[in-house]
Amino acid sequence: MPRAGPKKVQEYSAEFKLAAVRLSRQRGVQVQAVAAALDIHPFMLSRWRKAVREGQLRGKRGAAVHVAPPREIRRLQELERAHALLQEEHALLKKAIRFWATRKLTSSRSSTRTGAITR
Repeated sequence: MPRAGPKKVQEYSAEFKLAAVRLSRQRGVQVQAVAAALDIHPFMLSRWRKAVREGQLRGKRGAAVHVAPPREIRRLQELERAHALLQEEHALLKKAIRFWATRKLTSSRSSTRTGAITR
């Protein structure tokens, strides 16, 4: 059973925050995609972006932080959209299979003959 008490809050370095902000500012990159990739809440990233705009969050001059090229980020976003679409299609197919598996077969009037076969 979990203990009651304060929740542990993750501390992020200024370099990490600045890298996230730089990544989210690249053309064609969505803030939500960056937040999801970094496993942080989009609101937190928005707060960091605001802190940079207001000058409250600054990094060291000349500090090199590796940021993925925008082309790779766009490709990742395309793959995530395609994956989400495939998951939806898979869920629909599973529902259809369940529906058809539980449906009772009913015979139609034309398939049953009550009279004698005449030749």
